[in-house]
Amino acid sequence: MTYLWLNLTVLLTLFVVLNVVMRKTPWKLIGYTALVMFAMTAIFDNLIIGTKIVEYDQSKISGIVIGLAPIEDFAYTLAAVVLVPALWRLFGRK
Repeated sequence: MTYLWLNLTVLLTLFVVLNVVMRKTPWKLIGYTALVMFAMTAIFDNLIIGTKIVEYDQSKISGIVIGLAPIEDFAYTLAAVVLVPALWRLFGRK
């Protein structure tokens, strides 16, 4: 299984969970947060990949990159942006 398929499976599951847990999903706010987080991910992922702290198995990535960062890396950011509001709502004070 490639990282892309694994990420798509996890993200689809998270989107379903988010919509089940939240009565009214704040998509606009999630979108703004995702943009900021994607920018930060692009900067820091490129730094850690460029300095060889992290390397990827080339046979498991799609080949689509932003700088040095494979597009699959951005799925983790999106997962966090979607999961945190759902967990906050689920476990927060009522």
